[in-house]
Formats: sequence, structure tokens, C-alpha cells
Amino acid sequence: MSAGLPDFPWDTIAGAKARAASHADGIVDLSVGTPVDPVDPVIRDALAASAEFPGYPATLGTLTLREAAATALQRRFGVTGLDQASILPVIGTKEAIAGLPSQLGVPAGATVVIPEVAYPTYEVGALLAGAVVRRADAIGDYGPDAPVMIFVNSPSNPTGAVLSAAHLRGIVDWARANDAVVVSDECYLGLAWEGSAHSVLHPDVCGGDHTGLLAVHSLSKVSNLASYRAGFLAGDRDLIAELLTVRKHAGMIVPFPIQGAAVAALTDDAHVVAQRERYRARRDKLRGALTDAGFTIDHSEAGLYLWATRGDDSRTAMDWFADRGILVAPGDFYGPSGDEHVRMGLTATDERVDAAVERLR
Repeated sequence: MSAGLPDFPWDTIAGAKARAASHADGIVDLSVGTPVDPVDPVIRDALAASAEFPGYPATLGTLTLREAAATALQRRFGVTGLDQASILPVIGTKEAIAGLPSQLGVPAGATVVIPEVAYPTYEVGALLAGAVVRRADAIGDYGPDAPVMIFVNSPSNPTGAVLSAAHLRGIVDWARANDAVVVSDECYLGLAWEGSAHSVLHPDVCGGDHTGLLAVHSLSKVSNLASYRAGFLAGDRDLIAELLTVRKHAGMIVPFPIQGAAVAALTDDAHVVAQRERYRARRDKLRGALTDAGFTIDHSEAGLYLWATRGDDSRTAMDWFADRGILVAPGDFYGPSGDEHVRMGLTATDERVDAAVERLR
């Protein structure tokens, strides 16, 4: 009944967490990307102002929300050609990603491609649909059976790697030639530290044509709204309409107050800039401390994580950190190719980050 699902990754590091928690000055938990900073007042005020609505909201979401999302993608990331029919609000993007293969009718036994080192929910979503998972980064290196869906993640969780517009365009061109849907997880698009990151919906990638493309966007990271479960899908209007039909039948509805808060988060850019700078400062501190401790930082051009290695297997490295009261995520969470790395998050308070820096040095 569990569709052959793997163990839940964080259940496997309970021992390391207990060891880190035994540190005299307490644990520094850098294993997850959970925001710790306050929700901006402009968002909290909007949440309160939307709290009196007593009826059922629509699965489609309010027109105001859909227009705010389309406008934000254009303003923040240069995406063109979107309108309110190109947007579908979702109850957190993890739920959306896990359900996409099933909701879009991926046949049992069909191939779904995910990155070689990948957020585990891509695999889970494919398995829930009864699909076969293929890990591949090279364009077209997808095995004997052409995939019906390709997950892309740039900037990457966990590695922080950023795919160029040319590489993304190559994936889109291949997918269109082979009748595959591209699902681009862009939850970290607003957190590029070195160079620039592109949406799959950007005209430099897709030529302004969103056919066969879905971009996944979350407000958890840049707006500290993980607890609100606020996100949305954007792209191909036909795919959005297909998903809307399924989600209406299933009653997948974003609560009305959350929709009001999301409008504020998508309309205001000042809080996004302020949060980026908090993460930038923490990143600089942790990067320096890791380097001083003999670690190499690979990729990590964007996102909320540092992808670090000293050549040890990831569980050995995780234990090394736990002995110093620091909990990190072992790279094997994300696939066999991640086994020599650990993922260190930037999502801890300034005080806890400073504590981690002192312990590493």
C-alpha cells in the first residue's frame, strides 16, 4: 500500500540528532530548510484582514492572488506571457510535487526523470503514481524508454547548483520533441548568490511559449511562510486547467486567509530583500568556517544550503558534525551520488549560526 516508498529520510538520523542535542551549549540544527525568522508584519496584517471570510474558498484561488503571482514572476524573474489562467495556488509545494505525476495521469510503468542528486519528493511523487524513476542530469540520458515527465530543480536542493539558460533550453527542446512534461522546481529562484538563475518560463529558456512546462513556486523560503503552506504552480494553461479539475474534485483548497497573506507576500519586495540579506550574512559566516575546518564547498551558488565535503561518506561526516553539536543532512538523503557530501542549511538564528562557527573553528 505504500507504493514501495523509501524510509522517511529524517527518521534515519535520530541517533545523530540525539548526539548533537547532548552538546553542553545545545544543538545547532542545520539539517532542514525551515525558516526561523519572523513573518513580516505586512503579511501578518494581510492574514488578519482576510480572516473573516466564512465560506469555502475556490480551489482556483482568488483572481487577486493569481494576478499577484503572475505579476511577481514577471517583476522578480523576467517571466513573460503569464496571466491569471496560468496560475494555480497549492497547499504547500511539497504536496503539489508529490501529487503531480498522479494528478497529470502519468501511467504506471512510465519513466519519470529526476536529477541525479535530488529533493526526495520527486521520487516519492513518481512512485505514488507507479512510475519508474530514472536519475539523470545529461540531456537525453534517460534510458531505453522516453520519459513522460522530467523534474528539474535550479537552483538545486541540496547542491545549490544553477543550470544555465542554455542547459534549461536544451531540456525544454528535448521534452517538446519527445512529448514530455517539464516540471521545474523553482522554490530557491529568489536566492541566487553567484550569477543569475532562470525560470523555465523565462523567454531565454522557452522562447515565450509555456507549452508543456510547469514551474513550482513556494513562499516558504523568501517570505518565511513555511507554516502557511503557501505556494503556486505556473505555466501551461492546459496543464493548469487539468490540475484544477483534479484538485477541485479532491477538495484541495488553499485557505482564504492564507490566500490574502500570499497576495501581500507576492506584492511586497522589501521583506524579500531583507530576508535575502539575513541569509547572505549567515552563508558568509558558515562558508568561511567550513573552509577553515578543511571542507570543500561544491556548487552552492544559490539556495539555502552549503554542499560540503572532506571526502568522507556522508554518514561519517554527519557524525563528525554531531560530535560538535551540529546536525546536518547527509548527502545520501538525495541519491547515491550525494554520498560524499553533507547539506548544511542557513536556516538558524544568528546566535545559533555563530555557535556553529565557533564549534567548527
